Amino acid sequence: MDAAALAGRHLDLVSAPFTLPRSRVLVFRESDGVRVHTSEYERRLAECRVLDLLTLTDAAGQVLPVTDVLPGRVTFGGPSTGSGTQGLGPSTGPATQDGWVAELVEASRPTATLTFADPSTLSLGPAEGATGLTLHLELPDGSVQRHPLGDGIRIRIAADRSATVETGDHAAALAATERIWATWFAKCPTVRDDLQEMTAFCWWVLGANIVELPSLGDARAIVPSKIGYVGLWQWDAYFIAVGLRHGDPELAREQLEIAFRFPQPDGQLPDVVHEEGVLATSDDLPESDRANLRRAGSQIADPSAPVPLTKPPLAAWALRKVLEVEDAPDWAREQLARVIRSQDWWFAGSDLDHDGMPEYGHPYSSGLDDSPIFDGPLPTVAPDLGAYLVRQDLEIADLFARYEPGVDASRFDERAAATRALLLDMWDAERGRFLAFGGGEAQLSDTVVGLMPLLTGTLPELIAESLAAAVDDPERFGLEWGLPTVAASDPDFSDERMWRGPIWVNTSMLVAEGLEASGYADRARELREQTVALVIHGGGPHEYFNPRTGQKARTATTAFGWSAALFIDLAVTLSE
Repeated sequence: MDAAALAGRHLDLVSAPFTLPRSRVLVFRESDGVRVHTSEYERRLAECRVLDLLTLTDAAGQVLPVTDVLPGRVTFGGPSTGSGTQGLGPSTGPATQDGWVAELVEASRPTATLTFADPSTLSLGPAEGATGLTLHLELPDGSVQRHPLGDGIRIRIAADRSATVETGDHAAALAATERIWATWFAKCPTVRDDLQEMTAFCWWVLGANIVELPSLGDARAIVPSKIGYVGLWQWDAYFIAVGLRHGDPELAREQLEIAFRFPQPDGQLPDVVHEEGVLATSDDLPESDRANLRRAGSQIADPSAPVPLTKPPLAAWALRKVLEVEDAPDWAREQLARVIRSQDWWFAGSDLDHDGMPEYGHPYSSGLDDSPIFDGPLPTVAPDLGAYLVRQDLEIADLFARYEPGVDASRFDERAAATRALLLDMWDAERGRFLAFGGGEAQLSDTVVGLMPLLTGTLPELIAESLAAAVDDPERFGLEWGLPTVAASDPDFSDERMWRGPIWVNTSMLVAEGLEASGYADRARELREQTVALVIHGGGPHEYFNPRTGQKARTATTAFGWSAALFIDLAVTLSE
């Protein structure tokens, strides 16, 4: 079975909507038909309604249900005498969040299809021989429209979310959409047989999450999700590029280029690049949000100053991985200069107590916003940040050796050694773990950030052994479905609350890489296998997972970009 068909097994119109690369239109299941939304920055789906309900009826007035979904089209069907078809129907077993699952339904024949004519236009048309069909549209204002389907209808969606109905060549639209997806899936990596279906779905997620950011010309950004996360977040761009490189290294480079394109004057990289600009400090947020971002309780930071907002320093790590697949020396040198300025900013602009070890000025800059290490006063010095800074300086030195061999890069090795020494000062031998410190106060929560020093690959043997043991400990991080973000034995553990217990694919992947860098290659492979098994068991690349059940956490976003990308990266690694 081809990759598009494999991906189609997961397109339930609930957790995975029908959409098109570069499109802001999303189609979800609703009752006996579908509903249509736009995807917009900082707006909930409920605020972006285009059509509350779209249904099709046959000549007898019978509603035609959705019977099949593939990346390029949604099929509506009617009764048939055939032997059955894979379709969508009410659940008789474990249900998805609104009670629908992909399952065998009564045999049906295709009667009409829905596809895209262009990124802002839906196209509907009858199957061969189908006549007398009527399109019914329920609009957010409560009005209802009815249109004979004829040979084809197009629904053009404007920037204000208004919908205009017109006639159109449906066959041409269907063929063009199929070509778009065929081109995309031709790049899908080939992996181990048991991982291929989920890899195909994850590849669909990356393609589906491509948007255009008008302020950047024709730049293609892969957003974390068209459901609620429409922008290019710095950290997400790194993880997405790492997975994307296996099938589309050019597009992977584009994600990094966008993330690096808008540094602040001091070199700090912004947290988010979006269609209205960038999010780099609290001043880029609405006034109502700014008070919540002040460093309340801090003794060393000006509570009236704008708070820098960024993401952890994994830029050089991502840059190196993308270049491993397809080299681009001139581009690499250009991006490396921006990475170095960003790394220097951490030490010059985010070492708020001037002790040589930078801090997180706000939880947003950690990527782990709700982690209990931020329950204390800010700013927070954390072992994960120390580990990332050590790793980044080492990566920069290696990239210099590759692309600028005549340049003295010793300062990066020297700074890595100094940061490593300060990182080791955060080791609590009595508790057997690295601690974070908020405003100088020890934060005792046992969290995944304490495992990240493994990434340095240079820890003393006894400390590395202690961290590897923690990964295996069923009372702490060695749970059945994988690595929780807070140890199961910790009072702050919650199996559902974001960053306070649920499993995230990115932290699991980073810890696996740290285990390998620290000499535990077999254990690293086990964690990678456990992580891909989790995504398959959970039904897809969700934002985060309940560590007790292995299912999507209740409030997690579905079809999440970095989970999809890192599943692909893990699948490729495990298939080598």
